Amino acid sequence: MTFCFPSASDFDFMEEPDLDTIKGMIEDLLARPAAETDTTSMPPAESETESDAHSHITFLPEHSDEEEADTVDVATELGQALIDAILERNPLSDIQTLIRSGAPLWYQGSEDGWSALHAAASLEDDVLVKVLLEEGAVWNAVDDLGNTAADIALSLNDEASYCLIRDAGLRSEIVLSLLNRDQNIIDSDNALVLKAEDGSALGSSDAFLSTRLRYTKDAHGQDICLLKSGEEEIGVMMGWEREIMRETVKHLCSDHPKLDEGLNILNVGFGLGIVRVFPFLSSEHAARSDWIHLIQIDTFFQSISTPPSLHVIIEPHPDVQRYMRENGWYDRTGVKILEGKWQDFVESDALLGAGGFDVVYTDPFAEDYNGAPSRLSSEYLSRFFNHLPKLLAGPGSRFSFFHGLGATNAVFYDVYTKLSDLHLTASGLDMRWIDLDVFEQRGEDRWGKTRNYFDMRLYRMPVGQLKNLET
Repeated sequence: MTFCFPSASDFDFMEEPDLDTIKGMIEDLLARPAAETDTTSMPPAESETESDAHSHITFLPEHSDEEEADTVDVATELGQALIDAILERNPLSDIQTLIRSGAPLWYQGSEDGWSALHAAASLEDDVLVKVLLEEGAVWNAVDDLGNTAADIALSLNDEASYCLIRDAGLRSEIVLSLLNRDQNIIDSDNALVLKAEDGSALGSSDAFLSTRLRYTKDAHGQDICLLKSGEEEIGVMMGWEREIMRETVKHLCSDHPKLDEGLNILNVGFGLGIVRVFPFLSSEHAARSDWIHLIQIDTFFQSISTPPSLHVIIEPHPDVQRYMRENGWYDRTGVKILEGKWQDFVESDALLGAGGFDVVYTDPFAEDYNGAPSRLSSEYLSRFFNHLPKLLAGPGSRFSFFHGLGATNAVFYDVYTKLSDLHLTASGLDMRWIDLDVFEQRGEDRWGKTRNYFDMRLYRMPVGQLKNLET
């Protein structure tokens, strides 16, 4: 099967789902303290008495290894029978009977890694796709080629099936975000990014901050920054992203009403430390979606027609600080370097004392979407979004971030985009998403010996503007 690469027209047919209820959930999430989160459906807390906890638990009899093996065999047979029934276009009633009989929707065939949802998507059967999702099909399971059922639907231009699967992922991530207010990690087959312990520089903030970075040039003479992880060098700042940075600064600054006065600009070297995401993908396809672009974009900020009145840069990595010092950034007029993580300064006079920023930019390097260090649906980036009304100077002030979240897979990228849009809208911003074709900038040999972390042809550039809440 040949899979088409998503283009602008692929995204045009994806109508916005009815998300009024979801937006209300997000607004409620951002407005309430964590302690107010409804926990009535959550597992009992560890502090419960033994008798209370036991009232929530059903104890199952122990089984021998042979019995467990038999159970696995039965599940495998039922799972394969379900996939075969779908591919043979059996009646919906027969498929529902198999599901009621215990056919596991999580099962993936040994030959190609297809699940029942993959099979339904291949038939362009949106009715069956809807039924399977309602019964608990895993929306983000990937086959042996790294494709989800949504990828199959996208390749067939099956709008209905694609949107059903994508929206199931969006709902799942929002619910997990709500639950994660009181639980740092929630294990779920439907989680987009699963927990993975990693003490290397790719999985630990502390390890990353103590790992050396190497600044060099690629084969085309472009400045790049590489991180050593074991025997592998990972691209931290790649030259092909320069046009993304240029366009971002253009849309943030070129027509800003305060440009001629000299803008107050904040660039956040966001959080730092790399998390391992998409552990169900091979290392070749693992999402390296959160990288530093500090020097590139700050150079463009300094090059706007009227230089910034104030240009604050938050940066925790000692090698980046050293690079900036050696290249004169600490001595530039109007530039202020804050050495540390954004969390160290977000409530401090060092930031709030500036009276607000006309432009705020961040690159979510090292922390995934949520900051429970390896989940899409949790806290840190969404928490940063929640600080924007305080950081921005007022209505009309602008915000953007480097959106490489989930950028090794079209549906993951789409879910991240829509989830970010919901959070930012709930935080008081009017959002625009501008598609940039980055294929030519990347080129076939753009990676050299570094790992791929952005597979999309289109980069979806977020540009937000703070609303006037008084009108």
